[in-house]
Amino acid sequence: MSKRDDISVKRIIIFLFIASMTITMGLVGFLVYFNWHASAREITERISNSISTSIYNEIGSFMIGPYHVNEVNHFHLENGGYDLADTRARERFFAGVLEAHDEHIYSFSYGSAEGEYYGARRNEMGEIEIMRNNATTGGESWYYSVGEDYTPGERVVQAGIFDPRTRDWYRESEASGIPTFSPIYRHFVMDDLSISAAWPIYNSQGGFEGVLGTHMLLGEIGSYLSGTVEEFQGDAIIFEKESGRLIANSMGADNFNVLEDGSFERIGIEDLGNSEILDAYGEYRELGTASFAYESAGGDRLVNIRELSLHGLEWVIMTAIPEGLLMERVNESLALTLLLVLSALVISGIIYNLITNRMFRPVEDLLSAAEKLSAGDLTQRVEIVRKDEIGRISESFNMVAGRMQYLINNLEDAVSERTVELDRAYSSLEENKDHLQLILDSTAEAIFGIDLEGRCTFCNRSSLELLGYRTQEDLIGQTLHSKIHHSHQGGMPYHMDYCKILKSVRDGVGVTSEDEVFWKRNGTSFPVEYHSFPQVKDGRVIGAVVTFMDITERKERESKIKHLTYHDNLTGLLNRLGFEDVMDWLDVGDKLPISIIFADINGLKLTNDIFGHTAGDRLIRKASEILVHSTRSQDTVARIGGDEFVILLPRTDRKSAGEVVSRIRKGFSNTTVEAIKCSISLGYDTKTTPEESMEEIMANAENMMYKDKTINRRAVNKGMISNIQETLYSSNPREKGHSMNVSRLAAEIGAELGLREAELSRLKRAGYLHDIGKITLDKDVLSTDAALDEEAEIVKQHSVVGYRLLNMFDETVDLAEYIYSHHEHWDGSGYPRGLAGEQIPLLSRILAVAEVYERVLNGGEGPLEQRRKDAIEKMRNGSGSQFDPRVVNALIRIAGRE
Repeated sequence: MSKRDDISVKRIIIFLFIASMTITMGLVGFLVYFNWHASAREITERISNSISTSIYNEIGSFMIGPYHVNEVNHFHLENGGYDLADTRARERFFAGVLEAHDEHIYSFSYGSAEGEYYGARRNEMGEIEIMRNNATTGGESWYYSVGEDYTPGERVVQAGIFDPRTRDWYRESEASGIPTFSPIYRHFVMDDLSISAAWPIYNSQGGFEGVLGTHMLLGEIGSYLSGTVEEFQGDAIIFEKESGRLIANSMGADNFNVLEDGSFERIGIEDLGNSEILDAYGEYRELGTASFAYESAGGDRLVNIRELSLHGLEWVIMTAIPEGLLMERVNESLALTLLLVLSALVISGIIYNLITNRMFRPVEDLLSAAEKLSAGDLTQRVEIVRKDEIGRISESFNMVAGRMQYLINNLEDAVSERTVELDRAYSSLEENKDHLQLILDSTAEAIFGIDLEGRCTFCNRSSLELLGYRTQEDLIGQTLHSKIHHSHQGGMPYHMDYCKILKSVRDGVGVTSEDEVFWKRNGTSFPVEYHSFPQVKDGRVIGAVVTFMDITERKERESKIKHLTYHDNLTGLLNRLGFEDVMDWLDVGDKLPISIIFADINGLKLTNDIFGHTAGDRLIRKASEILVHSTRSQDTVARIGGDEFVILLPRTDRKSAGEVVSRIRKGFSNTTVEAIKCSISLGYDTKTTPEESMEEIMANAENMMYKDKTINRRAVNKGMISNIQETLYSSNPREKGHSMNVSRLAAEIGAELGLREAELSRLKRAGYLHDIGKITLDKDVLSTDAALDEEAEIVKQHSVVGYRLLNMFDETVDLAEYIYSHHEHWDGSGYPRGLAGEQIPLLSRILAVAEVYERVLNGGEGPLEQRRKDAIEKMRNGSGSQFDPRVVNALIRIAGRE
């Protein structure tokens, strides 16, 4: 009895249950804790990177605001769009610009080379005031309240003598000759730091006129930083890279001190008294790393550092959040989970022991009955208490005992009866064999069997058809590896030692594959998905059953789907998803240095809007061809946006990347699509060490591209307008002469009407460009009389097209309205809007008269004097209906002097 207790199955099962539960839960607990800890660290790093990126982008957008204000508005001053001598127009201009922007831009002004100072500002209440400082104010700055129509009200402030030429923002912009930001200074009224964006203004002869300035407060940056990092218990500061002086911080600390004499003193990062920030700053200065973790008294903190460089600004943005931000909750959850697991383990052990004791009682009765039966007591039976597995065993035991008793008592009859049963079983086996083969041949899936040596033991009809054999005898008994599985798809031999099918026989485990091929009788191959299952008899593996199917169509579909997933449908280049995969793959040490070129097509929106998206698609495809032809076969060109491309250049230093950029620019230099001269903005950067981030290198290349686009924007725009004009005039040389004559004649009419010089200049430019919208007309239309018939529907669209085209360029936006309305009639019967009388801009009315007069004068036949009389007669007939009578009279006076 003691021996039986020593090997009790019940005790072994209980022991194994407790041991397995303990080990499993311990392993699961360890894995859960490890994964939680790793996930918490990864999420914290993502949060840190996200906060740093968000702050960098927001501050960049915040600081580019005043620069953009200057960029948009300096054209008006340089091109005569606003006459500073016109007090009403000047003050509406400055007040309107300031009203259109956020309140952190507190002033928008212009200081002239003679010391005059004009503009608008926001007072302490946020209300806009007009500013004057010239000879009439005695050099003092006078401020006036502003009405709803931007006209000045009463004078509210009379400040002292002020000369803008003494200000840092004025002097630095004048000295450098380029747009720039001023050093940071304290606002003269509000208790806040300020900065100014300055833009030098030059006249048409290149002479210096003055400086346009947009001035903004920096106090909102600190509030933004606090709101961004407060939720994550972090800190954020912004300081100047060279001096380390503070610009803004999230800790509520002062960024400057006001001294007793009223002057102010900037606070440096070392004056914060925060040892953790100083340690992080010291590590950044020493190692130059942009993202790292450092130890502090309150625990490790994750630090991200970004450098912001904008037109004279060199700022550093530092963020730090606790590395253990999420670990406190992780540890609490783990402790609760551990308590619940231990409780569940104890309760499960108790319940399992009670159930096991109850379940094993019938087993003990069965053992006792078996011992008595083996001792010769054939009458022994077991009481069946349950209909479970043990109950069925007990029932089988009783049947065996009864059968044994019966056979022993009736041995001869039993032998005879058994012989008959064996004959019947054999017949049934033969029938089942035929039936099994019929079932196998009826299945669509191909099936065959092999023995331990890999020889075929059976196969169905589908396998014969897929492999190209006629009968089973062609395969049965043959070694199938050498018949159908001997080589890879490319023809390289597939050794038997590595065959997965034979491995399933050797190891006794099932295998599946869908990246191999089977070979047909005719020597061709096809991709297959197969499953090999070992055949087991009496505990031994005797072979395997293999099922397979032809997956050629599936592979083709997968290949197409993969190509569409990673490639751009229009150009065939990699898309953003494909580019990111390649970038990750190339970001390894042996590919260094890696250069990235960021490219952005200029004029795509213009092409789409004016010539349609089909022309825009041609521009994109042409650009992609130039980029591919300018790079090597091992380089990667990808289209990651509508007009954005990225090029990856492995093993390419910065100098070689610059040479690629030069080839690209050369490829674009003489290329046009429709009437648009192709051009592209480019930026590049190079990763030279493994520690550098590819994302940061790409961001640097993108920033350089935007700088290139900003710097060359004016030249590109002028090039596009010039190319559109040249294309139009090359199709119809008469149009060029017509435009030049209309420009000259319109200027003469304007002078006759007493227009100012700025308006005459604008009128002359508008006359030269008034028919630029005809660029969308077919050559056949331009070369026929239909082009002269201003009432033809197809021609009527050219004023709308011209309006849309000129609105796209800062240099011509002031002309768009005049081009749009130059076919309106004095009596309201014109197009496109049906304007009448004074509703039509004066310059448009002048263009209408000049254009028709020029067409009649130079477009007909006969002597010049007769054509001039006909033209004047047409003007008189149209006066008061088609044309403004006052403009017609001015034209007749001019014609009379010729």
